[in-house]
Amino acid sequence: MMADFDAIYEEEEENEGPLEETYVAMVPDPVVVRGAGNMTVFGLSNRFDSEFPNGLVSRVAPEEYKATVMRVNSILKKTLPVNVKWLFCGCVCCCCTLGCSLWPVICLSKRTQHSIDKLLEWENSHLYHKLGLHWRLAKQRCDSSSMMEYVLLIEFIPKIPIYRPD
Repeated sequence: MMADFDAIYEEEEENEGPLEETYVAMVPDPVVVRGAGNMTVFGLSNRFDSEFPNGLVSRVAPEEYKATVMRVNSILKKTLPVNVKWLFCGCVCCCCTLGCSLWPVICLSKRTQHSIDKLLEWENSHLYHKLGLHWRLAKQRCDSSSMMEYVLLIEFIPKIPIYRPD
């Protein structure tokens, strides 16, 4: 019997379900801006480096970056000296008050962090989200020790591609 060359056979597909298009957005690693001051209180340095990082080239103007870091530094300049004075007083009185004298420093430190978070939230909503960036104050482990420090973390917001069938 001779094979039927003109016959059309259906091939069985391995995936019988609907085909789904999947996209993988490649997002660069976040840019980390470490504290560059000479004093640190509860992991928060008294200033951040305003030198423009290479990871932000062609994403944001160096002037905008520097202006944001200077605003953060101005909050730190106003609040950290007060925190240090309270820390010193708290340490001196710690034995007499059974550690309760350190509570004002902890509260002031939280207030400083909250002020920086509010500033960065405002900056994000008015500028950086439009540029595909998100700034936040984050806690990270120091490179050289097991201590924690606060850093400015600049994350890249992935752009979601729009699928348009032809």
